Amino acid sequence: MQNQTFPLILSFGVCDPVGAIGVQADCAAFAALGCHGLSAIAGLLVADSARIENMYELDSDWMAEQARTLLEDMPIAAFKVGAVGSALHLAAIAEIVSDYPDAPLVLDPFLSALPDAGLGDEEMLSALRSILAPQATALILSQSELGRMAELWRDGAERKDGDLEEDVAELTSSGLHYVLVTGSRDEHGGFSNRLYDAGGEVARVDWQHLPGPFLGAGNTYSAAFTACLARGMDAPQALALAQEYTTGALEHAQRFGMGKFIPSKFFRP
Repeated sequence: MQNQTFPLILSFGVCDPVGAIGVQADCAAFAALGCHGLSAIAGLLVADSARIENMYELDSDWMAEQARTLLEDMPIAAFKVGAVGSALHLAAIAEIVSDYPDAPLVLDPFLSALPDAGLGDEEMLSALRSILAPQATALILSQSELGRMAELWRDGAERKDGDLEEDVAELTSSGLHYVLVTGSRDEHGGFSNRLYDAGGEVARVDWQHLPGPFLGAGNTYSAAFTACLARGMDAPQALALAQEYTTGALEHAQRFGMGKFIPSKFFRP
């Protein structure tokens, strides 16, 4: 036996009975990439492989107690924040991670499988922008999610071409290191994930759409990106390896029930 050698990652998020999204999916991807996952549960899903029927929030103090207990016992290499239930959860997480400024913090708070993907609550968006994003290494979101967040500072102005870079600059000006915009369409009909810092685009990876439908593709990508950072990679390296891993997981996805395909986290021989 030996003392811990794998990087430990603490994931804040929801508990999914299918294991396709949330902390269970995070822990599987972390393990596949040589890390060990820990969890602080913010909510319980009622779901199958086709849809999420309901989410029951856990008290933010209970979630914080889970995290504090783990952090008093173990050294954490990175944090990941997924979907949570309320601005109170985000505030509690912000307070906790502020004590660990050297550990990478990855935010992937928008869960498309939820009815409003977390985008309907302006209080949550404001808390994410003002108290959690300034501490983060990376915020992962799609163009539409970035557009919804930008309503906080655009005062109803219509979005135009070229506004993406301005919106990214608004976020990075607060202290956020990177914004990772996923699923941008390119001129050839493919897609790209683009990594921005305060100076603009620093890296991108291109990918082709795979037939699905999938449940947990985005969750797989953000978990892989976090694991790469926990293992000491820089963000552009993490961007590329996370895409390679996610593509493999989707190519080997399986349908467990009558719903969507679930990415195979352990597809590698």
